[in-house]
Amino acid sequence: MIDLEKGQKINLEKEDRSELTSFCVGCKWGKIEKKILGFTYHSTDVDLDLSSILVDANGRMIDHIYSPLYRRDFLASYNMPAGKLDSDDRAMHHTGDDLVGNTGGESYDENQYKWNEGIKGEEPDNEIITVDLTRISPNVHQIFFFLNNVHDEDFYEIPYAYIRMFEGNASRVKSVFAKYNVSSDPRFAGKRAVIMARLYREGVQWKFQAIGDAFPDRNLCETINRILKDYVR
Repeated sequence: MIDLEKGQKINLEKEDRSELTSFCVGCKWGKIEKKILGFTYHSTDVDLDLSSILVDANGRMIDHIYSPLYRRDFLASYNMPAGKLDSDDRAMHHTGDDLVGNTGGESYDENQYKWNEGIKGEEPDNEIITVDLTRISPNVHQIFFFLNNVHDEDFYEIPYAYIRMFEGNASRVKSVFAKYNVSSDPRFAGKRAVIMARLYREGVQWKFQAIGDAFPDRNLCETINRILKDYVR
């Protein structure tokens, strides 16, 4: 597994040198739990939204994946289309909106629970986008993944938030290819949105870049406009 650092770029190659073309991009996070003397006395639901936009060679958004729960009148006020869980070419699919996060946030121990090992009983990521690069429309040149906090919690307080790429499906992890942690980082204090990663074509190959930039955006429409203005190459 590759522990990605901010700005790092990687080739989508497995250990046997074969190309990684079908994988999942997952995000996990926990509820914010305040404890005293080892007991939970307050638990705050955390609603993060994992979303994606697909961009053509001219830098235009030509497709998108984000929660259908967003009000259409709100999206229309930003000239954004209604939310949906599948890309138009059916190459990407979102598992759906998690509105609360996982319990046991502060006691989470990756080595103990082995959520990355693909074992029986593993708890899946909160939100997952499955990707099949062989089916992506040839008009798509870049794919961005980003997180928005629907409420007002500080990203710095949210337990074990991360994005990862893995082989498998939405219910079982076969092997983790790369992971990027976004929680417990002072850079994310006071922020409500994180532009997490970019998939992009380089010739006939796809590559992956960890971005990891956080912003005080009030909603995903502001984040989408930021991506189109500042991050499209």
